[in-house]
Amino acid sequence: MKVRKQLAGILLLASVLFSMTGCKAPEKTEDTALNPDYRVAMITNSGDITDQSFNQTTYEACAEYCEKNAIAFTYKKPDGDTDYARAAMIDVAVAEGYNIIVMPGYIFAPVLIEATWKYPDVKFISLDMTESNIIAAAVGEKYYDDPDAYEVSDYYNTENTYCAVYREEIPGYMAGYAAVKMGYKKLGYLGGQAVPSVMRFGYGFIQGINDAAEELGIEDEVSVEYAYGGQFYGSTEITAAMDTWCSKGTEVIFSCGGGIFTSAAEAAAKTGAKLIGVDSDQAPTIDVYGEGMTITSAMKGLGATVRAMLDSIIFTDTWEEHVGLIENLGLVSGTEPELNYVGLPEESTRWNENFTVEDYYELVRKIYDEELIIDSSIDEMPETAVEVNVREGSIM
Repeated sequence: MKVRKQLAGILLLASVLFSMTGCKAPEKTEDTALNPDYRVAMITNSGDITDQSFNQTTYEACAEYCEKNAIAFTYKKPDGDTDYARAAMIDVAVAEGYNIIVMPGYIFAPVLIEATWKYPDVKFISLDMTESNIIAAAVGEKYYDDPDAYEVSDYYNTENTYCAVYREEIPGYMAGYAAVKMGYKKLGYLGGQAVPSVMRFGYGFIQGINDAAEELGIEDEVSVEYAYGGQFYGSTEITAAMDTWCSKGTEVIFSCGGGIFTSAAEAAAKTGAKLIGVDSDQAPTIDVYGEGMTITSAMKGLGATVRAMLDSIIFTDTWEEHVGLIENLGLVSGTEPELNYVGLPEESTRWNENFTVEDYYELVRKIYDEELIIDSSIDEMPETAVEVNVREGSIM
């Protein structure tokens, strides 16, 4: 409830809070930007700005915002997938005069605990960064022996840093619930790596499938294949595993992990199976593999967070209300889904007579009003009445 109250005002001020455009803004505005006080730089994590995931969504939100508001913008791509390379790009951006740094993903934790102290006059916006990510990066594996022994504020500069995490179990739940209500009974979950955010998506997905099946009285007819690819991109081995699923009757695959969707899409195209996208509305990208292949996407409002936080720094002077927080963003409205930080895309979801957009609105209301409780724990696979077949170990 505290988070909802903190965010309500700024959410109403944001011009576009959830949907992403398909058009890319220029990488950088001219140095003669109208606002001379702020310069925004985004650092990519381990991918590129065309990854159909965190980097691309964050880049497009930053670029669009800065072009619209005449703010200088650039992005920096590290020359390798290392903490050193990511830190070096922050150094370069700051040396060039950029004073707002946007970092997408938990992979930035080791960099955050150094850079936020190194550059106290720079403001950092860190997306999908949890308390445990930061502390574990600072103290190592011993954190997991006694998590309560550590205070996260001891390990990074809370005076210039805002962190956001998302309740992935909610859009995951919505996607699974919607799929079963639409009429699908043989489902699959392909996660990238078994990291907390991917697991929350998956466990939420399982809960949604189970609840919808129980409501319809078809628990004995619904089954789920569940696996992690072990990486965030497709491969011939992962495609082969998806071929096996689809050849045995899997109708819908929730592909959760950057470019790993390519393996699921390649397999689905051979049998007419469908996909569920993740993080942003992936229908334009996935449907290249087959018209109407995407039935929905389990979305996180990375773009909404970027816009809201940039507004708080540059225009609304509300940064002090957010700096130092690690906010867990989810639903902030039960009646206006477009204001929420997680959800399904209304325009591209393949609504049908069994599950309409009005049914979705009612689902949002129930979750927001806590009539329906979704377990966020990832300690163990949720108990279900439907059959869930979990692959031991990752595919790769």
